[in-house]
Amino acid sequence: MAKLPARLLALAAAILLLSVPTVPGHAEPAERDVMFVGNNWDGTVDLIDARTFEKHRRINVVPDLDRRKAAMTPDQYIAMLLIRQTAGEGHDQLVDDIMVSPDGRTMYVSRPSLGDVSAFDVGTGEQLWFTRVDGYRSDHMALSPDGGTLLVSATTANVVDAVDTATGRITGSFPTGDFPHENQFSPDGGTIYNATIGNVVAPDAPLLDAAKGRRELTIVDARTLEVERVIDFGVGIRPFVVMPDQRTMYAQLSFHNGFIEYDLAEERTTRTVHLPLSEEAKQMKREDYPLDSAHHGLTLNGTGDKICDAGTISDYAAILSVPALTVDAIVPTGGKPYWAATSPDGRHCFLSNSDSDDISVVSFDDPREVARIPVGDHPQRVRGYSVPADVLTP
Repeated sequence: MAKLPARLLALAAAILLLSVPTVPGHAEPAERDVMFVGNNWDGTVDLIDARTFEKHRRINVVPDLDRRKAAMTPDQYIAMLLIRQTAGEGHDQLVDDIMVSPDGRTMYVSRPSLGDVSAFDVGTGEQLWFTRVDGYRSDHMALSPDGGTLLVSATTANVVDAVDTATGRITGSFPTGDFPHENQFSPDGGTIYNATIGNVVAPDAPLLDAAKGRRELTIVDARTLEVERVIDFGVGIRPFVVMPDQRTMYAQLSFHNGFIEYDLAEERTTRTVHLPLSEEAKQMKREDYPLDSAHHGLTLNGTGDKICDAGTISDYAAILSVPALTVDAIVPTGGKPYWAATSPDGRHCFLSNSDSDDISVVSFDDPREVARIPVGDHPQRVRGYSVPADVLTP
């Protein structure tokens, strides 16, 4: 038999390889679980693989910083300077919260010192639009389940603005107490919960507590943006979790080392969880708590039977069982954990350590720190999403 030319042999081999069926277990995943970490003082967002803990990339979310500053009115620029000297601890606050669209391709970022919210293409990092909110400072956000409406807390205006994600246009707003903070949609998208923290730059002396203003939970009809109910807590409401029954809420409160269980129907605290203080935290004065926060970061695991609580001034994560609220473990973290988020697979709690510029990854089922990931300057919010694998390709 005559020998085939080498080039024909190579071509035949290539055809055979292409015709072999792909083994499902070895196929590249169509989606990746990613944690989006906002580096507040850098103005960047790090994308971290939620399973391997490796970094995918970093996105600059203030590519327009010089242009935005140049376009500011005198009062807007003065507000930026005040934010730098108060909440920013001498730095501009350039990324507070992060949300990602249901298709995983668009990222929304609130930029406090610029008083706006901006949209970015996750794959390219291209800025799509920006919109100023009411007042001078933007803060926590929430995205409706259908991805069409973005809620942004406008801190100094005491309102929450609703933004059309397609256009960046503000389509409505609703009033809140003083310094609106976290926002959440109910799972069906029909109800909005907003919590206010009160004026955190007012004096912290108990005798001057009234200067903190109205610290309330506002419950809103998501379709009409009409306020349905206001619950006066009389203390700043920090991160919170509303359970699927839409009745039980777990909430951290200003100056409290731990959290409460709250009955939304009866409007009363049903249980109070006290968590330990580190030796250093025991020496802190009330006015030294960072923006009134003792604990700032609360999240549930995927099955809803474990809570991860960020012990901000004591540098730990507390893992507790639900509904017993018994402590499984106190896990040391990096410096000043200021947020807690659950990975998309529900197995890990990611805590942003704002002082040590890294992320602690804590296992819910085997409560321990399984990874410490360096990130940018002053990580603040961290959120987990499943995104198409192709947006992560360089």
